Amino acid sequence: MSDRHTPTPSQTIGPFFGFALPFPGDADAGASPETGLRINGQVIDGAGAPVPDAILEIWHGDVFARCATDASGRYRVTIAKPPPTRGPSGTTLAPHLDVSVFARGLLRHLATRIYFPDEEEANAVDAMLALVDPARRPTLVARRDGSDLRFDIRLQGTAETVFFAL
Repeated sequence: MSDRHTPTPSQTIGPFFGFALPFPGDADAGASPETGLRINGQVIDGAGAPVPDAILEIWHGDVFARCATDASGRYRVTIAKPPPTRGPSGTTLAPHLDVSVFARGLLRHLATRIYFPDEEEANAVDAMLALVDPARRPTLVARRDGSDLRFDIRLQGTAETVFFAL
């Protein structure tokens, strides 16, 4: 019998998909910078360090983007702004993007949302935002950064992004 044992995924820390994902053009979701929203940000761990190997999936409806973070934990996507929608019970939901975060050290992906800073009225009556402590709601709203939007994702610690249990 060999002394060498191959670790299984439950014994190691991922991600295991970095060699195959994302695909070229995934971060552009069929939108150009002229027709879509450009969103930039950084994924930061609990110690305030950048997460250089995370993958983000960002979508609304059937519009989907996927992007990896670079060595500084930064990402960029271009995607169309979604319209307001209705929740399962008929409640109004402000325009938002759904986000899944995959990163080393996470046994399951994290789910969050990006809300828009120019939708203050819709955000004020959004059923999902109403469930979040008012002091933590700003972690779900992107901010203007020139002509782009900026949305940083803090995995833990001070100003941790709100994540939703699915």
